[in-house]
Amino acid sequence: MTKKIGVLFGMEDTFPWALMEAITARSGGEIEGVPVEISAMRDDAKIPYALIFDRISHEVEFYRIFLKIAVAQGLDVINNPFWWSSDDKFFDNIVAAAVGVAVPKTVLLPQKDYPPRTEAKSFRNLKPVDWDAVFSYLGFPIFMKPAYGGGWRDVHKCDDRESFFAAYAQTRDLCMIAQEAIDFTSYYRCYVLGRSRVRVMRYDPIVPHEHRYRTEHLEREPELEARVRDDALKLCDALGYDLNTVEFAIRDGTPYAIDFMNPAPDADLESVGRANFDWVVENMADALIERVRNPMPFELAGSWTRRMLSPTVAAVR
Repeated sequence: MTKKIGVLFGMEDTFPWALMEAITARSGGEIEGVPVEISAMRDDAKIPYALIFDRISHEVEFYRIFLKIAVAQGLDVINNPFWWSSDDKFFDNIVAAAVGVAVPKTVLLPQKDYPPRTEAKSFRNLKPVDWDAVFSYLGFPIFMKPAYGGGWRDVHKCDDRESFFAAYAQTRDLCMIAQEAIDFTSYYRCYVLGRSRVRVMRYDPIVPHEHRYRTEHLEREPELEARVRDDALKLCDALGYDLNTVEFAIRDGTPYAIDFMNPAPDADLESVGRANFDWVVENMADALIERVRNPMPFELAGSWTRRMLSPTVAAVR
């Protein structure tokens, strides 16, 4: 009987369909890549896939609950919906530092506005922020971004106190992090698949999106790229992600992990270019096929639970 890998996706077109075709072709028809089909779900429903590859549940709560039920039925889901529901960018920075990956100095900020169903009395434990201490620790410029989020939504670059507070005033009830800006000389973005396959790509985050991978004119840096590859693998093993992109800004020869909570990263042909697209389609198909042929026991999170023996988060004083 042919096993099925179900792909759960939204508006994207090029990657999911190419991936499903590659799964079927590269497995010799042993495993079929198909779109997931789901409607209102009974509590005794059986889910008919050997594995589900998730591209959209972070945007659709109904899908996220469905995937957790799939895990409870013994299905493999990539990426793990339980861990993906739990982590955030500030915690991921702590994990990165624990496994020896450099990260920018970062501060977790209280929400600017009260979240729904809360009021001033809900925050009796919250002390006023010593903003001078925050600015002294981070220096300017500062990047402010949501602890949960992606796609560069609600990201602000702040060059001074005035622009910082103006940006903070726009953050509503989002939980934000503030991060030192890394003045980089080069920048990399890495696909990491199955915690073993890495594609290191030169990347320019400053130019318009459609031009960011057009860096063929830049010289290769083999030793640095080897360090980037190793750090990307360490991060994804620690976090337990089987598909992720990791971005590194290079300052004084050191790769700083800037953005590495991307469990449904952009893989559109028009965005990443033909060579990168073909690589991620073929290698993701192979990684998924391997998981179906060699199932792994469910893990609640990655290896960080074994690595972080006594984690501490220093408060900004």
